[in-house]
Amino acid sequence: MLNEASAIVAALAALAPMRMRGHEVIVVDGGSEDGSRELAAPLADRTIVAPRGRARQMNAGAVAAGGEALVFLHADTRLPENADEMVLHALQRNLWGRFDVAIEGRSTLLPVIAFLMNLRSRLTGIATGDQAIFVRREAFEGFPEIALMEDVAFSKAMKRRSPPACLRAKARTSGRRWERHGVLRTMLLMWRLRLAYFFGTAPDELARRYAGKP
Repeated sequence: MLNEASAIVAALAALAPMRMRGHEVIVVDGGSEDGSRELAAPLADRTIVAPRGRARQMNAGAVAAGGEALVFLHADTRLPENADEMVLHALQRNLWGRFDVAIEGRSTLLPVIAFLMNLRSRLTGIATGDQAIFVRREAFEGFPEIALMEDVAFSKAMKRRSPPACLRAKARTSGRRWERHGVLRTMLLMWRLRLAYFFGTAPDELARRYAGKP
């Protein structure tokens, strides 16, 4: 998480049933300045601070975790009910996997975008962070600590070892960025960034474009 004071309590409350079943919840903060850590601490097994960046934060959480299965969950994403059972069952057959995703928001385009994301992921074996990537600890070698596209790079490395388990149950993620910047505009931006990454553009440059910096 990073500055998620408005959402972190609800996010962790949604994980409470899994904690009650014995699963460990670790919150990794990238330097929040809005009181997120203080809100999260009572609702998690551990709250740690790591250098800002999704890859660095997720890797720090993996190091701190004690379980044999790892699930990487963004603060604005909710797992489906009984996700723990589905993950453990999937990891009996595959080294890693992801859920389908549903994007929540007002725009009628968001379900279409989610459908296309899930279809592309199933066809290519590439998962996005919004799909709640999971992996056996024994197979986890870390997310590449790059500024953007760490999920794509991780997926490419993992699918050389095992196809992903593509679960049809849906993780629900916020469409706030899509709607804040315009749904079509954001979709086109993400397509351009993925194409640029495919052709070798440096992740730092992609992150600059993603942030809208000149």
